[in-house]
Amino acid sequence: MRLISLFLKSLLPVKMEHRFPTLSFLRKVSNSMEIILHCFMDMVDLRSPLGQSTSLRLVCHGLNVVEYTSRYVRSEIFILIQFTFLIHFSKANIRGGGEFGPKWHQAALKEKRHKCYEDFIAVGEDLVSSNICKPSTLAARGGSNGGLLMGMMYVLRPDLFGAIHCAVPLLDMKRFHTLLAGASWMDEYGDPESDDWDNFLHKYSPYHLIDEENTKYSPMLVTTSTRDDRVHPGHARKMVKKLWDLGEGKDWPVYYYENIEGGHGGAADAKQSAFMTSLAYDFMWDTLCRGRSE
Repeated sequence: MRLISLFLKSLLPVKMEHRFPTLSFLRKVSNSMEIILHCFMDMVDLRSPLGQSTSLRLVCHGLNVVEYTSRYVRSEIFILIQFTFLIHFSKANIRGGGEFGPKWHQAALKEKRHKCYEDFIAVGEDLVSSNICKPSTLAARGGSNGGLLMGMMYVLRPDLFGAIHCAVPLLDMKRFHTLLAGASWMDEYGDPESDDWDNFLHKYSPYHLIDEENTKYSPMLVTTSTRDDRVHPGHARKMVKKLWDLGEGKDWPVYYYENIEGGHGGAADAKQSAFMTSLAYDFMWDTLCRGRSE
């Protein structure tokens, strides 16, 4: 694949002098509450100005007090420098993560889980309304709990994203607690065998929210690992199978890749990691290039 060599080049020393500003804006959550969302723009100044033809990758995690703040990712920046148009990175610090302390994490537990999805959608909508990109040139990428987030974006807002990469995801929230480490996350999501399922959990289960009446969904790449010891690959397998079955004859482009090695990270060594990264960027590159012409 053509991007593998570019990824390997990223191992070479490279000096970056770009400053990465933060795009912040208020999100009105209720009549009594507003929060500030932060969108970190790692900008590579190439040939194109900011505008709706710009391609943008929006990423997030948002679980278990994991901090996902702005940082310089040399391998990704180096790959994108080779491209002939501008791609921006945006990292959404949504509620449920650990970027702003325990209260930030606790604000999206169990029945409040919808808030993290609202936050991610708010970031995407702001990027579009601010003329930074348009939906057909906005890609979203996430893994693990971020893969659940991608599944929710897929079923909730197919109009907002031009491409989605859903990696090592949780997708069947009716059975997540029966697979591998799933039972340890019930304090985060809830207990599917209790009233939690009817009260709120069913609203956050992408596998159960696929709308077979929908004629169009965003292009999506789903990746997993056969030997993932945390999130069972069955989540990804059954989601893709259901989409392929229900989406026959519809505009539901879904692609699937399962690495037979590697754990929850999806790769067993640097070579496999390079391939998986290349696969994701090749998918986003081809899909967003088509979106630029729309």
